[in-house]
Amino acid sequence: MGPYRAAALSLLLSAPAVAQMPGWQFSPLPGEGDRAAMGCDRDSTAADFACVVVRCEDDYSTGLHLFSNRTPNALGTWKLTLDREDRTIEVIPDIAPYSGRVATETDWLLDRLKQGSYIYLRHSTDENAPFRFISLAGSFAAIHEALYWCAPRVSPTEQNAETGVETTNELGEKP
Repeated sequence: MGPYRAAALSLLLSAPAVAQMPGWQFSPLPGEGDRAAMGCDRDSTAADFACVVVRCEDDYSTGLHLFSNRTPNALGTWKLTLDREDRTIEVIPDIAPYSGRVATETDWLLDRLKQGSYIYLRHSTDENAPFRFISLAGSFAAIHEALYWCAPRVSPTEQNAETGVETTNELGEKP
């Protein structure tokens, strides 16, 4: 192997895992494109991460998901504190490419993710593990950009009909 190939290969292998970057950005998972905003904890690495995802679902509804490397899985009950308000959420299996879908407290959580300052979360069975910290700086913009594409487009047959209003020029004459 030549020196250029070795250098290119070492750069490729040393690149950080994009899916687990701390902060808020579009989800880099395959097929997700700009339909999902992902916020990951500040200590995220390729091997150890916890992320909250706001996603435009196939039926144009808004879905909340959890993406984590937790073993055996991320399903079950999670404890969280969002701007000093404690709640418990339930994460269930889902076909989306994340660990699971948030099934409870979704309206409250979505509102707080957009308007809050920080979130601490931990799986309820991990009593001795520290809470994960996710900053919500930039979450409002990331979530709104992802959900912008969620609104279904209106086909020409569904658009409003002509108003029936006739136009005239400055003299009151029809053109």
